[in-house]
Amino acid sequence: MQPLLRVDRLSVAFSSDAGRHTAVDDLSFSIAPGESLALVGESGSGKSVTALAILRLLDPRAQVAGSIWFREEDWLQLPERAMTTRRGRDAAMVFQEPMTALNPVMSIGKQIAEAIRVHRRDLSRSAVRQRAIEALESVSIPEPHLRFDDYPHQFSGGQRQRILIAMALVNRPSLIVADEPTTALDVTVQAQILGLLRELKERSNAALLFISHDLSVVAQIAQRVAVMRKGQIVEIAACAQLFANPQHPYTQSLLAAVPTMHSNRNAPLAAAETIGIMPEGPLVEVAPCHWTRVAE
Repeated sequence: MQPLLRVDRLSVAFSSDAGRHTAVDDLSFSIAPGESLALVGESGSGKSVTALAILRLLDPRAQVAGSIWFREEDWLQLPERAMTTRRGRDAAMVFQEPMTALNPVMSIGKQIAEAIRVHRRDLSRSAVRQRAIEALESVSIPEPHLRFDDYPHQFSGGQRQRILIAMALVNRPSLIVADEPTTALDVTVQAQILGLLRELKERSNAALLFISHDLSVVAQIAQRVAVMRKGQIVEIAACAQLFANPQHPYTQSLLAAVPTMHSNRNAPLAAAETIGIMPEGPLVEVAPCHWTRVAE
């Protein structure tokens, strides 16, 4: 099967008075239609920068190199006006914090309607409203026709995240990029949002790029997992395979840091001797479809 998205040797750097900082370093991966891939790593590993680079949402001063192929187009080569038509239609992003992503002085219905009008100028006002209501209904917002004119602060945290998902999916994109969409939610609501993303992805056969630092969340939604550190992928494999047989020391330390009912609360969460290990060699296939970075 041909990949829907292929990121090829992507690098992103930022310059400041303090010097040049490379956030993403020679990154390559692909996602097939209907597949879910998780990018996992600690804060600062380059996960969110990668997501923003795919949708061309980085600051214009960012120095971006490589290729981002969506079907037959290299999105890094498109003019900005052409890229604007791809965002929301072909690929859409679910952001981490809905109170930041949603406009607090605009009703949620108008915000979703605005996302529709960008790509469907042929629809009447009433048709746009109906489609927005259907989008809210699809993410289980109660009585969406009555809540259409409500504002973000009138919804719970979990409902606001559902509204963001409705806004991202209203134009039926082929790729969903979800950047830490459950971080600010309690465990019960988190499970509901993950279930909703799985259901909507399967219903539309969309590909899902899921960004997270939480391996317990990733285990519930990803088919494949790519572990990132310092802007590079250090290991990539099927989810079950990675959890059962992690090969890279950093992956092993991340998994060791996941607390269980049997964890020793007096012991450090990760083995100190593995934290500094970062083999600089290439990714090598150590088992079928299981790649890890090894020392040269």
